[in-house]
Amino acid sequence: MRANTSPAELYRHSLRLLLEKDIPAWVDLWAENGILEFPFAPQGWPGRLEGKEAIASYMRHYPDHIDLHDFPDVRIHQTTEPDVIVVEMRGVGRLVETDSPFDMTYIAVVTVQEGLISSYRDYWNPLAVQEPGVDFVASGTR
Repeated sequence: MRANTSPAELYRHSLRLLLEKDIPAWVDLWAENGILEFPFAPQGWPGRLEGKEAIASYMRHYPDHIDLHDFPDVRIHQTTEPDVIVVEMRGVGRLVETDSPFDMTYIAVVTVQEGLISSYRDYWNPLAVQEPGVDFVASGTR
């Protein structure tokens, strides 16, 4: 992306890439030293990923676990810091292993520097995908 791309534009583009299941292109939106945090990660799940390589490894098999169909409700809020946005959104699809519905609300705090994501704090509820017989993390997403 261009260095002058707004954080909101970059974020919307990232959502399109997730829907297209183009994880390599999604990872390319990250700064080399980007940080992805999961403040509500349960024990045994990563709470913080440091660097583009770690983020790529974590996301590599994401489409094998969650088949995203849409983000029907995305609200992006600009903060007083021009490089920081707060996103409220909902993702819907299905859990691949069980073919059960996936419907998750998220809040994310995202920082973009020089046209790349440098920090992403993902406040989602990982307990919502923990069903009997489904080991989302152990099956390759971690």
